[in-house]
Amino acid sequence: MSSQIYRSASKAVKALLSASKSSPLFGEGRAVAAAAATSFRGKVPAVASICERADSRNAFRGWVSGALVLPAAVYMLQDQEAHAAEMERTFIAIKPDGVQRGLIAEIISRFERKGYKLVAIKLVVPSKEFAEKHYHDLKERPFFSGLCDFLSSGPVLAMVWEGEGVIKYGRKLIGATDPQKSEPGTIRGDLAVVVGRNIIHGSDGLETAKDEIGLWFEPSELVNYTCNAEKWVYGVN
Repeated sequence: MSSQIYRSASKAVKALLSASKSSPLFGEGRAVAAAAATSFRGKVPAVASICERADSRNAFRGWVSGALVLPAAVYMLQDQEAHAAEMERTFIAIKPDGVQRGLIAEIISRFERKGYKLVAIKLVVPSKEFAEKHYHDLKERPFFSGLCDFLSSGPVLAMVWEGEGVIKYGRKLIGATDPQKSEPGTIRGDLAVVVGRNIIHGSDGLETAKDEIGLWFEPSELVNYTCNAEKWVYGVN
């Protein structure tokens, strides 16, 4: 669907450019379209503002009917490109303390209410060797062994969530590593007290997410599907 919209918008832009070349106002219209392409994203009311200014000056009446459509088409095209580019997957794990405290439903519901899509989930008890692979970037830290002991001390709910900006915003939902520094409303801010029992783990970047998903899940365990709620979350029908 995104690629179809992209192609349609591209054709519309080309057609409008071709038709506008016969107008002496083409250069001015194209300049506004270029500005729109870089500044309209997320600012649709700016189009209305331009319309009002253009309509108040009779010199632009001939331009309004054609050239204003061009920024709108460019905006739609860019919006669809951004949607396709920002869809991500992140690894989220509820640690043994979160599982034992019965917080699975609470945590999952927060990601679901945000609008993210669950594409993989399983309950496992990782070995210490596996935990060492997960925390390999912390192996020089003095708390490394204790961290691995804790992660392998009981069931861990491993998950993969999908959505636009899910890596960065997933971390915001989780909160700071130290619950004492986490804002109210975050998972750790609301549900945890000390850093040694901070309930949940989330990937901190694109490469980390890729590595952690690959460590915890086989490719066949990741599910690709369209959720009925997506058109209401993203506005793409």
